[in-house]
Amino acid sequence: MAGMGYPKRLLTTGEEIVREFRPHWRMLFVPFAWTVLLIAAVILTWIFPPKDLAWFDWGVTAIAGIAWIILGLYPFIAWWFTLYVLTNERLIARSGIFSRHGLEIPLEQINDLSFHQSIIERVLRCGDLLIESAGEQGQSRFSNIPEPEQFHSLLYRVREERSKSLQGNHAAPVPQGDDSVSRLERLAKLQADGMISREEYEAQKAKILEEK
Repeated sequence: MAGMGYPKRLLTTGEEIVREFRPHWRMLFVPFAWTVLLIAAVILTWIFPPKDLAWFDWGVTAIAGIAWIILGLYPFIAWWFTLYVLTNERLIARSGIFSRHGLEIPLEQINDLSFHQSIIERVLRCGDLLIESAGEQGQSRFSNIPEPEQFHSLLYRVREERSKSLQGNHAAPVPQGDDSVSRLERLAKLQADGMISREEYEAQKAKILEEK
């Protein structure tokens, strides 16, 4: 990705960036429209200045300059400093110019994924991503995502890979030497913590019950 990206020094050991991007370009449409409008106003003022007001052209230029900083430049900088990052371990959002705001969701805590697009957003290929996660975050909305359906699928695949990786690291899978009740309890905990899927839980459970 061109331009300022997510600092590699903030990644953990073994963590890799899968995708990083800024909000959809439609966020720049209004600032661009204001820029064109204000430039046109300044040009017309200097071409056709009032004859009895010598200060008028400079006054309009100054007002237009201040308005452009507020309506054109600031929104662009805010867009530039907003960054979405998907790694093989977490989903990250960073925003803010003077004061920074951040949101991080570990992939293993994501319970549900969905996206929403209006008719106009479908035409522009952007939309919102809704994430239900365990912990304090609850439901999080990631707005103005480019190609939300594709990113939704990518996030789902990376989350599944993360779950399989954690399952391999933490549970080898369920110890065979324990009694059936203890093994079922541990298996249920793994499924509740998101370490294994519902299908994997049912398959392991069936194997344990067959051994009884």
